[in-house]
Amino acid sequence: MQQRRIGGVQVGAVGLGGMPMSIAGRPDTDRSVRTIHAALDAGVTFIDTADAYSLGSQDFGHNESLIAQALADHGGDTSGVLVATKGGHTRPSESEWGLNGSPEYLRAACDASLARLGVDAIGLYQFHRPDPRVPYAESIGALRDLADAGKIRMAGISNADPDQIRQAHDILGDRLTAVQNQFSPEFRSSEKELRLCAELGLAFLPWSPLGGIGRAGDLGGRFRPFSEIAQARGVSPQQVCLAWQLALSPVVVPIPGASRPETIKDSAAAGDLTLDERELAALNAA
Repeated sequence: MQQRRIGGVQVGAVGLGGMPMSIAGRPDTDRSVRTIHAALDAGVTFIDTADAYSLGSQDFGHNESLIAQALADHGGDTSGVLVATKGGHTRPSESEWGLNGSPEYLRAACDASLARLGVDAIGLYQFHRPDPRVPYAESIGALRDLADAGKIRMAGISNADPDQIRQAHDILGDRLTAVQNQFSPEFRSSEKELRLCAELGLAFLPWSPLGGIGRAGDLGGRFRPFSEIAQARGVSPQQVCLAWQLALSPVVVPIPGASRPETIKDSAAAGDLTLDERELAALNAA
C-alpha cells in the first residue's frame, strides 16, 4: 500500500474507521477482532476510533477497548500502528449524541481513553465536534495542555470549518496534524477544508468516505461513473471511490468504516489503485 503522513508518522494511505463495530447493529466481538486483524494484514497502519463509539453510556468507550484488545491479540508487530481517538461527544443513550467541549471534560475524557487503550500517550487525539456552549479556543487549549503534559503526541480536530482550522492551527502550531471531516461523492462541501489542509500541511481524514453506514453498499448504484470505472477495472465501486479521494491530494487519508474482514480488505486495496486523468475527470464531475 502507498504511504501517507500524519504529522511525523508514516501510515498506510487507507485507514480503518472503527465506528461500525461498536454502535447499533454491531457484529460480535470475534468478527470485529477478525476485521481489525484483516486490516492490519492488508497494510492498514492507521485506525480511527472515539470514546463515544458505543451503544450509550453503559458501554462508553467500547470501540477503544475493542481496538486495544485486537492489537494485543494480533500475532504481528503492531508497534507501527497509529491509533487515533476522539473526545467531546457524550452518549446519554443509544439514540442520543451529546456534546461537551469543556477543558475539564476533555482532560478527563483523555485520561479515560488512555486507560482503555492501555498506552502512556495517545498517538493522535482529536476534538470530536465543536460545542456551541464552549468557546472553541478553550476546547483547543485543552488539547494544547494535553500535549504539553505528554498525554497526546499529536492533536487533531473533527467537523471543523476553515475558521476553526485556522484558529486551532494558531493555538496548537505544529502539534495540530489532522482534520477529520465528512467527505464522499455525495458530500463534497468539505472541499474548502481539504484545500486548507493541503495549504497548511495537515492530513485530511474523510469520515464516511463511502457514504456512511447503510449506504456504502449502493455507492455504485447512486453514482454511475464509479460503477462504470469499477467494472472496467475489475474492482469494486468502493475501491474506485477511495482511490479517487487519494488522488485529490497527497494529504488525504480516508478512513472507511468496516465491520467485516472482506470489506476492509477491499478498501485497503484502493491504496494501490491508480486512476488515470480521464477517469478522475469523470469522477470529479459525478
